[in-house]
Amino acid sequence: MENTKTWFSEWFNTRYYHILYKNRNNDEAKVFMQNLVSFLKLPKNNSILDLACGKGRHSIFLNTLGYPVIGADLSENSIDYANQFANSTLKFIVQDMRKPFSIKVDAVFNMFTSFGYFDDDNDDIKVLQNIETCLNKDGVAVIDYMNVKKVIKNLVNAEVIERDDIEFRIKRHLTDGFITKEINLTEDGEELYFQERVKAIDLDKFKHYSKQANLKIKHIFGDYQLSEFDIENSDRLILILTK
Repeated sequence: MENTKTWFSEWFNTRYYHILYKNRNNDEAKVFMQNLVSFLKLPKNNSILDLACGKGRHSIFLNTLGYPVIGADLSENSIDYANQFANSTLKFIVQDMRKPFSIKVDAVFNMFTSFGYFDDDNDDIKVLQNIETCLNKDGVAVIDYMNVKKVIKNLVNAEVIERDDIEFRIKRHLTDGFITKEINLTEDGEELYFQERVKAIDLDKFKHYSKQANLKIKHIFGDYQLSEFDIENSDRLILILTK
């Protein structure tokens, strides 16, 4: 557990994480969230927990759609940044998703593969149990995960990405049920090493997790347009869950 704890608590708190991923497609994310709230028919007074919110950009967007939003993340640096955008209907909190939440909401969004960080399956189940507990009676949860079968089939073993004059040397591999990304970079003559490890959780395992957490999978989608899930071809595994 120590290595896993180290990777996400350290890597997410560095500026290098935000530099590497700064070109993520924000427009695609906005379309996805609009599609979700439309499909779910969420009334504008429904509260949303954006779990593992990072710097809050998706929380901010959901708030502009008219929803009261709480963004929660383990990274204190990310929450410190996000707090500049807080208002009377947009709050940010530091939260370990394995620990019980002290709030009640109508919807929980866990987006863009912000799950599966932990070695122990029981910790993943705890996250879903915490989601179930914090949902109001008719609440709904959304887990947006990678389609692990397609990811593994198309895994790029090595590449170099340059951002802001920093060269990120990246290696990827599947080891012990985790898709691991090893990240090396050099800055000011210093060699730095970081790691991402995300569990290869397929639909069957999510079904097991959900049952243990007393959540029901109501819908399964395979992309941000909410198309039908296809295990061979879909980019995403998007689960809509209820109590």
